[in-house]
Amino acid sequence: MRCLYVDLDGTLLGRGASLLSDADGNFSNAAVRALEACHRAGVEVVIYTGRRETQVREDARLIGQSAYIFEAGSGLVVDGELEWLTGGLEPRDGKTIHDQITDCGAPALLLERFPRQLEYHEPWHVNREVSHLFRGLVDAFEVDELLRDNGHDHLRLVDNGTVHSRSEALAGLPQVRAYHLVPRAASKAGAVARHMQIRGYTPQECIAVGDSREDLGAAAAVGTFWFVANALEKDPTLREAIEGRAKVRVAEGRNGEGVYEAVVTTLAARRG
Repeated sequence: MRCLYVDLDGTLLGRGASLLSDADGNFSNAAVRALEACHRAGVEVVIYTGRRETQVREDARLIGQSAYIFEAGSGLVVDGELEWLTGGLEPRDGKTIHDQITDCGAPALLLERFPRQLEYHEPWHVNREVSHLFRGLVDAFEVDELLRDNGHDHLRLVDNGTVHSRSEALAGLPQVRAYHLVPRAASKAGAVARHMQIRGYTPQECIAVGDSREDLGAAAAVGTFWFVANALEKDPTLREAIEGRAKVRVAEGRNGEGVYEAVVTTLAARRG
């Protein structure tokens, strides 16, 4: 095992996005023990998340790592070098990729078509370089069809798992999920594969751990993908998505405990 790709919110982090909390908000050092086990075994840890680059840069620094993936796979930083994975769409003429997506009208279209189902994920939707971050509850496939029908087939909506915050406008929804509107070429799976290529890792040397459908995409690149237990607790339909997939496992532990379980189980099997 040479690399662990791990999501933050709902995975490595516990309640309140805390590294030292479990899923219920109790103190836990399980996530830290997972990182320690990787350090002792010489395993690189790469965060892959929907968070914006400035946040993830600090998160990676705090855990002593030099590579990270941000904004749902839109960007990859390796040893200080940034690579956009957005299918040729890059900052230009003083405008970010986020600005260019705004200008094309797709975000306004989604907010208009899905009132009381979709809204910006305040306050985390600001100061982003690529993705437009929403929260609500929509059918991502239906949204993709709408985007194609309106000339925005260069974009897609990414389901990045459940969130707790919502406005009164979304009070009637049975659950609230986070969604990223990103260039169609961008994905966590693609970013993981690109990092593996740069480092020279093989799939059998890598695992990924996450809690969302977008995280699950990394299963195509790594040897084994792990869902933390809380992922299926919050979204039981994920069981259908992973049925019959030998490379996908579900941890008994939630959040950081699940990450620790994935790491030590993998290390033990490789030593054996």
